Amino acid sequence: MSQTEPSPTVSVIVPARNEAEYLSATLESLRAQTTDRSYELIVVDGDSEDRTPEIAREFDARLVSGPGSAIGHGRHLGACAARGEWLAFVDADTIVVPEYLDAMLEYADEEGLSAASSRCRMRGGRATLMEAVINHVFPRLKRPILPGFNFFVEREAYEAAGGFPDVPNEDTAFSRRLARSEPTGYVPATLVETSPRRISESGLTGTLWHYARLDWGRYRTDY
Repeated sequence: MSQTEPSPTVSVIVPARNEAEYLSATLESLRAQTTDRSYELIVVDGDSEDRTPEIAREFDARLVSGPGSAIGHGRHLGACAARGEWLAFVDADTIVVPEYLDAMLEYADEEGLSAASSRCRMRGGRATLMEAVINHVFPRLKRPILPGFNFFVEREAYEAAGGFPDVPNEDTAFSRRLARSEPTGYVPATLVETSPRRISESGLTGTLWHYARLDWGRYRTDY
């Protein structure tokens, strides 16, 4: 994009490290958006050793390179490179529906929100409870938790809140911090499908323990 071209409405940011198995499907869904709004696609590559960078180029995504450390740091690198009025953070193993961008923008405008997520789908029996927590518990919290795999936020609000922190469970931490000063919420429609691979690898109990342990580490940093 040249400096004379207008800024896109949305910058879609996909952090990815060794995500060749999943990334093509994610980027294909993002390129298939049925919207008249302008948007750019940014892939933040965290020192991948597979075809992740090549796949990003195949889909004409802007490639940003960074250290393959924490995913929150990758998201923030993408935000710093973005030019959009809104930032959409989508993980490399998440597929969005063709109406995703329009639905998120329209709901945020109708409800006066600075940030939002939506209901999600996770396929697999062991993922059912986690899906239910995200879809029915997170939205009802006083300060809703917006999962990092589907985090839509106005750029000015993102910057004012300091962006994703480099702490464990960074999406929970940032959601809570953002909601202290900005209205946030959930689109009631299911707009994304994300991989339950962590649950498949660790089981539901192991996954919940993983996030509880990370959240305890975050509290110890007093974020």
